[in-house]
Amino acid sequence: MGPGDHAGVRSADGRLEALLSGGGGARRMASAAALELRLLAPLAAPAVVVYMLIIVMSSATQIFCGQLGNVQLAAASLGNNGIQVFAYGLMLGMGSAVETLCGQAYGAEKYEMLGVYLQRSTVLLMATGVPLAAMYAFSEPILLLLGQSPEIAGAAAEFAYGLIPQIFAYAANFPIQKFLQAQSIVAPSAYILTASMALHVAMSWVAVYRLGLGLLGASLTLSLTWWVLVAGQFAYIVLSPRCRETWTGFTWAAFADLAGFAKLSAASAVMLALEVWYFQVLILLAGMLPDPQIALDSLTVWYVATQNEPIVLSSSLLCVRIR
Repeated sequence: MGPGDHAGVRSADGRLEALLSGGGGARRMASAAALELRLLAPLAAPAVVVYMLIIVMSSATQIFCGQLGNVQLAAASLGNNGIQVFAYGLMLGMGSAVETLCGQAYGAEKYEMLGVYLQRSTVLLMATGVPLAAMYAFSEPILLLLGQSPEIAGAAAEFAYGLIPQIFAYAANFPIQKFLQAQSIVAPSAYILTASMALHVAMSWVAVYRLGLGLLGASLTLSLTWWVLVAGQFAYIVLSPRCRETWTGFTWAAFADLAGFAKLSAASAVMLALEVWYFQVLILLAGMLPDPQIALDSLTVWYVATQNEPIVLSSSLLCVRIR
């Protein structure tokens, strides 16, 4: 939704407020509920698709790795949910600062500031990705220090090496998503992610089965898919008339007040990252059990089978924040 559409939303909100402030009555409440549903549905459906496919994309990678053997499945679980989740939670939390600032700027009709906040957050998250990449590079000794099986730790480290490019894709993706969500633009991300998911499955099959690249090939394919997603969304921002007033090009203002922006991002990271990291703790604990292969494989199967269940609720809450 571009700035020109914002007036239409305000008009609909005004009608909704008039209905709710006019007193009770089943007919009036039913009209208000129908109006609210019409406003939320175009946001909720694409948001559900986006969050579902993000989970499915990682799950698909683990499924391909599971075809290679029990050790490879355990290693993919440890690498994807034990190592990668740390970066995902941190980047998602820090990127969420853009949601607050872009929402405020959009409401105040300071449209050009949305592009500045997008770039500033990307700069900060890219810098944060450097120490995270170093952690990935030394993931094997870190996992051994945490009591993981040497065989699985070595294989998980191989998987993690291929996820290093994904860190910097996160750094670009999360600010872009929040930039679009602040303008109630959700559907394009869903379309781009759907196409990226189809490409991911095809590339994973080629990398794992045809080229025999194993764990490293599977994780590199996942990283490449995330960069395809980033490129598609950024191309939409640059080319779409809906973002013409909010994206005015690259600017040196992105490097201003990085310290203050870092404090706000850190506060967001603490709140959101903790919601994601709990599963990482479960994975690391499972890797310390007497038979880590069975424990990690079982957790992976549970994750693939059940992790999509809360998506509809969480995406609906996201839409409430967007509205």
